[in-house]
This record gives sequence, C-alpha cells and structure tokens, in this order.
Amino acid sequence: MGRRQAGIEWMSNAAFAYRLRWKRRRLLYRALRKRRQLAPVADRTDRIAPDAILGAMTVRNEMLRLPFFLDHHRRLGVGHFLVVDNGSDDGTRAYLAAQPDVSLWSTTQSYKLSRFGMDWLTWLMIRHAHGHWCLTLDADEIFIYPHHDTRPLPALTEWLEARGRRSFGALMLDMYPKGRVQDHPYKPGDDPFRHLCWFDGGNYTIRKKPDLHNLWIQGGPRARCFFADRPRRAPTMGKVPLVKWNRRFVYVSSTHSLLPRRLNRVYDESGGEALSGVLLHTKFLDVVVEKSAEEKQRREHFANSALYETYYDSLIGNPDLWCAHSTRYLGWRQLEAMGLMSRGGWV
Repeated sequence: MGRRQAGIEWMSNAAFAYRLRWKRRRLLYRALRKRRQLAPVADRTDRIAPDAILGAMTVRNEMLRLPFFLDHHRRLGVGHFLVVDNGSDDGTRAYLAAQPDVSLWSTTQSYKLSRFGMDWLTWLMIRHAHGHWCLTLDADEIFIYPHHDTRPLPALTEWLEARGRRSFGALMLDMYPKGRVQDHPYKPGDDPFRHLCWFDGGNYTIRKKPDLHNLWIQGGPRARCFFADRPRRAPTMGKVPLVKWNRRFVYVSSTHSLLPRRLNRVYDESGGEALSGVLLHTKFLDVVVEKSAEEKQRREHFANSALYETYYDSLIGNPDLWCAHSTRYLGWRQLEAMGLMSRGGWV
C-alpha cells in the first residue's frame, strides 16, 4: 500500500510539474505576441554593460515619484532601466526619454490585458535581461535590504550567487503619514519618507502557497483599514523583485511569484532565516486621492475591479491610516529587529 501511494503521489507531482511547464510556455508566448504593442521611444540597450544590474518597470503618470525613485536605485547600483510608459500625459515620457540610463518603450494598450504590464516587461527581459540580475519594481516601490546604505547591489548579488541563489525576496511595507494623506503635500525629488514615516509593524499573516511555493503575506494598513471584514481579500505583500534573469523565466502574478517555481523559495523552511529585503511602498502620497478616482474609472488595476469599489471609495475619501499601534520608521536595522527583513548570515 505504501509503494502504491508513493507511486500515485509521484505521478500526481509529475503531472502538476508538466502543467506548470506548459503554463510558463504559454506566458512566454503571450509576451512574444504582446511585443508588437511596444513602440521604442529611446532604445539605449546597446549601452548595457555585461555585468550591469537592470531595473524594469511599467509606469503611467509617475512624474512625481520618478526623480527620487531613479536616484535611489542608481545609488544602490542599478546600471540601466527598461521602462514601458503606458500612455502618460504628465511629462513622464519626456522625462524618462531624457535619462541616459533609461531605455523607454511606449504603448497605449490595456494594462490589465497585458497581465498588468508583465507581458510587456517579460518580452523586454527576454531580449535584454538574460544573464543579468534584474530588479522589477513599480514606481511606488523603494527597494532596501540589510546594509543597503553601505553595500551596493553588486555586493548583494555576488553574495547570493556564491550561495547558489538566483532570486531574492522582499516584504512590501505600506508607508503612510500621520493624519489625512492630502495634508502632506509632496514635491518631485523630495524624500517621500519625510512624509510617509509610519508603518504597521505586527499585523501580518503568512502562508506558503501549495502550488507555486511562494509566500502569501497579508496585513498592514490596507488590510486593517479597507479589508477588515474580508482579510483574505487584502492585497498580498510578499514579492520576489530581484532575480538573476534567464529568458525562460516568467513572472506569474506581478512579482509575487515566478516560474520555474524554485525561484519562489526565497525563505528557509528548516528553522533558520534567509537574507531578505523590504519594498517601502509609497502609494499613500497625497496624490493617491486623485489617482484613485482616476483608476476607479479606468478599471485597469485589478482583475476583479468590482471587488475594489469600496477600497477606491475609501482612498478617494482622503483617509487617515495612522493608529495608536503605528510604528515610526527609523531604518533597515529597525525592520530587521522587528523581523520584517533578515540578514540571514550576511554580516
């Protein structure tokens, strides 16, 4: 009976692995087809150095965030950015086109129907990121990791490669102000964390997804304020933003999970801790009120837009996310001490 059960389990696992391989191929084929939606604006990919760490993102009307975002990640060690502009009308496209370390493509096609930009980025990474470490972010995500203030990204990726790791996980940490979000006006180039200097430190749940083996993390102010009556519907906060890219890899759901699924195992199941980072999420700048009204009308940001009607309505209402249990942000050492990131042996 034991052998029979083991045989059934082996066949089941083999069949599931086969389905995942075909899913990866389908997603890669989608990216191949969607390449026709991209028009080059400023293609500087011939300047990419062989050992360059790349950044990749899709943007729309992010002129407010881009100066700080680009400066921060340049300081970390990103050598070149692959960017898709999805119909911006606020100066984003012209600003990015003028940056010497940015290669820019444009499209006015549906963000939602491109798997929220991932089809476009997958194609660009197939073409230009093979063999490079690639940091895939949204414009409202600021990547940090242990010692990021003294050790650049090449030091981190060298450490990861020496230990056979091809991917690196991070918790997305929602940052917010004290008081209503529109009471804290932000100007391009400012440090956003002078305004967004609070976060939720301990209301997180975590589980391992049985199919793709990625971590499903929920919590923070969005779960607390907008999804308190349906916490399983709250946004997931676990991501795998940094990957030593191969043209056969593909993100499945934003940067929450990848195929092959071994890339999602960025944690230690033996009782130890794996080196990890944090994405400081700047969603709750004062512009979130205006952007939420626009996105509610566009219905491009969620697969189930109707589910998020009340979420957008709450954001349009200029919320105050601060509470008596909010924690003031002090730096990466604080986040490590609280268990929100880990040095994992990198000392």
